[in-house]
Amino acid sequence: MARIIDEIELYIRQLLEQSSNGIVDLQRADLADRFDCVPSQVTYVLMTRFTPDRGFLVEGRRGGGGGIRVHQLNTAPQELLDAINQVESIDQARALDIVFRLFQAELISEREASLMRAVLHRDNIQLELPHRDRVRARLLKAMVTAILKPEGA
Repeated sequence: MARIIDEIELYIRQLLEQSSNGIVDLQRADLADRFDCVPSQVTYVLMTRFTPDRGFLVEGRRGGGGGIRVHQLNTAPQELLDAINQVESIDQARALDIVFRLFQAELISEREASLMRAVLHRDNIQLELPHRDRVRARLLKAMVTAILKPEGA
């Protein structure tokens, strides 16, 4: 099983390298067919090998049979802004991972990270899914833009 997981990871990384904007849209079922595996193995690769702490953001796309968008994050502020502005919906764990990555890259302070974690927490966005994840994405975009936007922009 480790071999197939490595092959799927390598394939997705190659797609990202070929992408002009560091974003690829994938279908879980198509990847499962390509690698002759079950879709849960593809999900495992996406959730363990393409995490924010490794420099990636994985976004589930609503509808369309298991669509996934993978963003390759960079630590350059403008590139982070561009990637985050592409996100339409994000769950709490992934949003907090992004906050942690921003903090680790020293792009935000501990105080800013704490404030962002509080705002993005599900207890403070009391909506039903999928609305909650969409609102969380808009809040994350607004906060990151306010913090990282170039002076005078």
